[in-house]
Amino acid sequence: MDKGREREREMEEEEGDIGRKIKIGVCVMEKKVKCGSEAFSGPMLQILDRLQAFGEFEIVHFGDKVILEDPVERWPICDCLIAFYSSGYPLQKAEAYSALRKPFLVNELEAQHLLHDRRKVYECLERYGIPVPRYALVNREMPYQELDYFVEEEDFVEVHGNRFWKPFVEKPVDGDNHSIMIYYPSSAGGGMKELFRKVGNRSSEFHPEVRRVRREGSYIYEEFMPTGGTDVKVYTVGPEYAHAEARKSPVVDGVVMRNPDGKEVRYPVLLTPTEKQMARDVCIAFQQAVCGFDLLRCEGQSYVCDVNGWSFVKNSYKYYDDAACVLRKMFLDAKAPHLSTTIPPTLPWKVNEPVQPSEGLTRQGSGIIGKFGQSEELRCVIAVIRHGDRTPKQKVKLKVTEEKLLNLMLKYNGGRPRSETKLKSAVQLQDLLDATRILVPRSRPGRESDSEAEDLEHAEKLRQVKAVLEEGGHFSGIYRKVQLKPLRWVKVAKSNGEGEEERPVEALMVLKYGGVLTHAGRKQAEELGRYFRNNIYPGEGTGLLRLHSTYRHDLKIYSSDEGRVQMSAAAFAKGLLDLEGQLTPILVSLVSKDSSMLDGLDNASIEMDEAKTRLHEIITSGVKAVHENGSSEKPWMVDGAGLPSNASELLPELVKLTKKVTEQVRLLARDEDEQLEDTSSYDVIPPYDQAKALGKTNIDVDRIAAGLPCGSEGFLLMYARWRKLERDLYNERKDRFDITQIPDVYDSSKYDLLHNAHLNLEGLDELFRVAQLLADGVIPNEYGINPKQKLKIGSKIARRLLGKILIDLRNTREEAISVAGLKSSQDHESAVSITGQEDGESNFRNEDSRRTSFTGEKSINQEDDDNKETKYRLDPKYANVRTPERHVRTRLYFTSESHIHSLMNVLRYCNLDESLQGEDSLVCDNALERLLRTKELDYMSYIVMRMFENTEVSLEDPQRFRIELTFSRGADLSPLEKDDSGAASLRQEHTLPIMGPERLQEVGSYLTMEKMEKMIRSFAMPAEDFPPPSTPQGFSGYFSKSAAVLERLANLWPFNKHGNTNGK
Repeated sequence: MDKGREREREMEEEEGDIGRKIKIGVCVMEKKVKCGSEAFSGPMLQILDRLQAFGEFEIVHFGDKVILEDPVERWPICDCLIAFYSSGYPLQKAEAYSALRKPFLVNELEAQHLLHDRRKVYECLERYGIPVPRYALVNREMPYQELDYFVEEEDFVEVHGNRFWKPFVEKPVDGDNHSIMIYYPSSAGGGMKELFRKVGNRSSEFHPEVRRVRREGSYIYEEFMPTGGTDVKVYTVGPEYAHAEARKSPVVDGVVMRNPDGKEVRYPVLLTPTEKQMARDVCIAFQQAVCGFDLLRCEGQSYVCDVNGWSFVKNSYKYYDDAACVLRKMFLDAKAPHLSTTIPPTLPWKVNEPVQPSEGLTRQGSGIIGKFGQSEELRCVIAVIRHGDRTPKQKVKLKVTEEKLLNLMLKYNGGRPRSETKLKSAVQLQDLLDATRILVPRSRPGRESDSEAEDLEHAEKLRQVKAVLEEGGHFSGIYRKVQLKPLRWVKVAKSNGEGEEERPVEALMVLKYGGVLTHAGRKQAEELGRYFRNNIYPGEGTGLLRLHSTYRHDLKIYSSDEGRVQMSAAAFAKGLLDLEGQLTPILVSLVSKDSSMLDGLDNASIEMDEAKTRLHEIITSGVKAVHENGSSEKPWMVDGAGLPSNASELLPELVKLTKKVTEQVRLLARDEDEQLEDTSSYDVIPPYDQAKALGKTNIDVDRIAAGLPCGSEGFLLMYARWRKLERDLYNERKDRFDITQIPDVYDSSKYDLLHNAHLNLEGLDELFRVAQLLADGVIPNEYGINPKQKLKIGSKIARRLLGKILIDLRNTREEAISVAGLKSSQDHESAVSITGQEDGESNFRNEDSRRTSFTGEKSINQEDDDNKETKYRLDPKYANVRTPERHVRTRLYFTSESHIHSLMNVLRYCNLDESLQGEDSLVCDNALERLLRTKELDYMSYIVMRMFENTEVSLEDPQRFRIELTFSRGADLSPLEKDDSGAASLRQEHTLPIMGPERLQEVGSYLTMEKMEKMIRSFAMPAEDFPPPSTPQGFSGYFSKSAAVLERLANLWPFNKHGNTNGK
């Protein structure tokens, strides 16, 4: 009888349980969740409202008073518990409650202690095989404790012998301390950027003067990962669900991108299968079902650099739907497995989805050579761009026998008497400066001195070396470098008396300096970037930013190894992407160095020497005869085309005017020297600081007002520059002109006319006009005396660049065809992901050839790495974007004059190759004539190739892809040639405007991708000679729009299925 009543009571309890709602306790601080009449914080409110709408759950809010003041025995009893740490939260108290009541925990509590110590986070990640950046720990027991295993040098730190070249990251071990520092290499300008929790519109600040690391605590040092200026935040809801969003990284300019509502702009992106597995592993490793972590994508690999614990996505209704469904299944599996977890066909809540915003992107097939219908879409922009305005490049050569300098050479070449040494770092250059200061005579010998001319010249050169090393604030390899090459050796007895050893007794010192990007160069590059943003892409300026911020713009920027080129690239990126702040962080974040593609003339040095020899013959024998024998119909076909007919008469005039200017500068240098001996003329004007000048785009008014030369150059160095030109241009003893000096004379006169007009050098403007006439003929002919030689030299210098451009165009075409094929073969409902074409990319030629990011002295091994693409693809299911499939590839190559001339020569003369006989040139006759008249491709000159896709013709039709070629001559010299008010204003600002693009094709002509490929293929490095590609992994989303996928989730929380810590 008793047993019967007991069974009845059990059945009643079971029936009551079936009808009873599952209680979900929300045990978090009120600052994270607003209680009572106030609304919850956005995402939490959205998800809990959806859970309640299912009708199976009761939400119980604990509140701060209960959490902080009441004993756990009086806390509400619940079936499932949402509890996570935030500042002031009693985590141990929550653990005691969990042990007492045994609710199902969404996020385990004990494991949350790990998240407060970055060391333990990294240990846990490594234990589970989750990739993390290379790192090392520096543990201090007290502030400023000296550690024998920690070494800091100018451009690296070393921990237990593990070296981290700048840029590197320094993180406090305390996970709640968000003051993270990035230290930059001197080759990129040096300095430090501090990252911090968002304050208003800022998330980081750059400090150019800070170069030493912190010592007041314990830190993690890790390799800086160049991610293309993008961070990825991943949000898990259980191990089988992850949502990823990309945002602008704080390392770029520290300005937070916000939408009109003031919220940070983030866009959902697709995860790779590997990244999905990483998300699952993070979730399981830290036992946190709802967990956010930071992902870095670099060189085709992904790394986890931080784990945050409880995090929800903001402003995504699709995510809120998914999260509510996943949490519902999690709760039901844990506490009511007898209930069906089937998701109803119509979700029980109604959310008014916001109206899709207008993209601000129009279809545009209207290049400057004509319109080809509204069915054209821009697919690719490739630009090769020369650097901006720079100071004249300089070189000092002197033979040295001084023991101090020879010892310095041995110190830095490992003690090898026959090995040369390169000095670039601050420590090395400081050593050289210290030695030079001791060796330079205190005063110059008087005019009556019987010192030998050779000794006098040697002392002058040492004085010049000292002046170069002393200018410009902090040292940096971006501005100057010194080579010491041993010339003579003797054998001396070893110091220990055992045998003999070689010792150098004479060396050649070569100091290269100058060629630094000026304030005008930075301004030009930034303005050109802005011009590209507003004119090269559809959508009138906002279009590119919209494409870029929504991860439909695939941008890569490459630079040669030269400092002026790197800084031009960074300044251009600043204008293109509407960034703010200093250039160093932008340079390190967005620009990749590729010296093998964008530097050097070695491949064509023999042919260029032949061209210069022939050029000398033509000028000295008289140009008129050559021109008379040439073709009047195609004047660019003759040898020495563009040379002035009176070149031989202009040369003596050039020498006379150069001497006139040099003498005036000599007097200014002498006056400065006398002033320096009496008192410092720099008492009022502080020394010029190149580091601070990096971000400036305006002139140094104080120096100009004081009558000093613009920039960092003093009169002594200005005189050394002109004196060298005067000596090298004409050898009086041999009565011989050196025509290779003509470009340098032109360079110097142009620089001084623009930047030092306030010095009123008489005859400078006349010298500029004569030098310009000669240089306009000499410079283009140095790259080939006639079109066939120009083609030969051009293809040798630009071979690798041409190969890379072809790879860019082919990859764009294949990707566009793949997208078009997917769109035609899948209807809207069955298409899981518009960007599924990634799976088909494995047979693309991998595109990013040898690359060195700014990781100090390291370079990436060509065979091992190369071409590992980091791709960000918009997730169409979660993105509030009308055309998620739209995608534009941009490749920007910043280089020097030689590569611009070489590329242009291949484009215009490729049809002269024997294999292409009878083909028309890629460049029309009208443009060929304009190029002949153009002659100089000045600072910021550029060549642009844009690829358009006509979506109305079939995929097999050659007309599907059209190439448009344009170029710009770069800086407009007319302000130096005119004398009106507009020119005076520009000259006052020391800057020149950049000329707009010009056509290289006839209006209405149609250059297909097929024809372009055919014409330049034989001059380009073959794709197979580039390093082998890595196979990109496919991208696909976690969920389709159907609820069936959610239905199939299995083993959502495996460690709760076993070991009954939470009891069902």
